[in-house]
Order: sequence, then C-alpha cells, then structure tokens
Amino acid sequence: MPKDAHVTFLGDGEFDGIDLQADLRKTDWFYVCRTASTILVRGCGVQFHVADLAPARGELLAVTPAWMTAEEYGPVSILALWEQQFKEPIYLVTNMSDLDAAVQQYKKRAHIETFFSDQKSRGFNIHKSHLSDPTRLSRLLIASCLAYLWIVYLGVCATQEEWMK
Repeated sequence: MPKDAHVTFLGDGEFDGIDLQADLRKTDWFYVCRTASTILVRGCGVQFHVADLAPARGELLAVTPAWMTAEEYGPVSILALWEQQFKEPIYLVTNMSDLDAAVQQYKKRAHIETFFSDQKSRGFNIHKSHLSDPTRLSRLLIASCLAYLWIVYLGVCATQEEWMK
C-alpha cells in the first residue's frame, strides 16, 4: 500500500476487536466495523451496552467520544442506525470524525458481500482449502478472483446478447 494512500477498512462483526482497531489506527487507516449490541461502552461518563442506544426506526444515534469494552479502548465513535427497510438496527464502531461519511462508507460493504460468499460457501469453497502458507493462499486467491471475473464477464455477455433465450 502506498504511504500516502487513504484507506478505509470496512468490517463485519468479527472485525470489531480492539486489537485490530489499534493496529488499524497505527497505520493511519480509517475503519468502520459492525459491532455487537452486547459490547460495553463508556461515553458521556456513563457505562452502557451498545443495545441501550435503541434507535427508533429511521434514526441514527451516535456517541462520541466513546471507549469500548472493559479495557475501555478509544476514543472511538459508536453509531446506532436503524434504516427503514431493515428489521433491526445495526451498531457500528469507527475512528472517522465525519460520522455521516462513516455510514456511507459502511454501506459499500453490501456491494462486496456477494463476492465474499461466492469465494467461500456459495462457490469456490476457499474456506475449505486449509492453506496457511501466504504464498500458496495468495496464488489460490488470484486464481479464484480471475475465475470470478471471467464468470461475471460471461454473465454480462449472456445478458447483453440474450443467450438465455
């Protein structure tokens, strides 16, 4: 990664750990990760669980600055967001100061979820490779990504040229 690159790490709930957040902060990367509703937070001098924010449907709530977990890692911002089209709220943790931008960045995750599931359980089953050598894993990922691009290309061709008829 070039030294002057602007990077925003987007993660699901398994990426909200304070060790990863600290590592990302050391690299000057921004991050927006989903976090569990049971995470303990301290903000405004009060300790509570993230779920206690309980946003109403259509509402975005934020606590900033906040410190999370019993170790009180921070400062971070905690966001509670319940969009109209969803059945329940989501909770995010970020080190971004522009919280609206953090929400917009996190929404980009939806565009890559299909790719992840195709690489794992719905397609190439890479999660079953049991590779631990970084070089071998990199080669497998390159091959599967090229195959994925080829499949997407063929799908576009099939749609545009009406092959399905």
